[in-house]
Amino acid sequence: MPIRLIIVDDHPVVRDGLRGIFSADGDFEVAGEAADGPEALAVALRTAPDVVLLDLRMPGMSGAEVIRRLREQTPGLPVLVLTTFDDDADVLPAIEQGATGYLLKDTPRAELRRAVQAAARGESVLSPAVAHVLGRVLDRRERAPRPQPLSPRELEVLGLIAKGATNREIAGRLFITEATVKTHLLHVFAKLEVSDRAAAVAAAYEAGLLRPGGES
Repeated sequence: MPIRLIIVDDHPVVRDGLRGIFSADGDFEVAGEAADGPEALAVALRTAPDVVLLDLRMPGMSGAEVIRRLREQTPGLPVLVLTTFDDDADVLPAIEQGATGYLLKDTPRAELRRAVQAAARGESVLSPAVAHVLGRVLDRRERAPRPQPLSPRELEVLGLIAKGATNREIAGRLFITEATVKTHLLHVFAKLEVSDRAAAVAAAYEAGLLRPGGES
């Protein structure tokens, strides 16, 4: 039986290229495609694939959030991340959410096919660059001092940031002003010694302040 996969990427050209790679091999069947997170959830539910091949940065919903919801919707479904990004802010949330593997888009075709086969067997697959990032993170965790504690409200704001929420969305969710959200973020940046939202989320995951799903 061929491995049934769905391809999730917001760029049609990328989806076309990936479809060509797998459709040309009888060991695989492209069961569906999606251009964003909500569509990916719907397609996965409709097609019941063996593997999800997922880009991380898409409109509407972060890749990490898509992984979390896929794992809730279909426990045990392997999600293989395929992206151009290999920095901490992208790698850590995806791995924490339960991604089966993490590959970069310059991965050779044969290696990509083998990775999907491994993911279908439930095996973890990491590109060398990503393995290096994780090794660096673990090393930093061992040596880094514990950051200043965040207040419950700061953790709440940071958790929503990790889920991809904008300042306006956070303000509406927490019934506070956008100016107050910005103030909380400035406090978070200072305590975690970072300068932007992505770095704050990555630092929070490293320090164990956030758990999969953006929960504190």
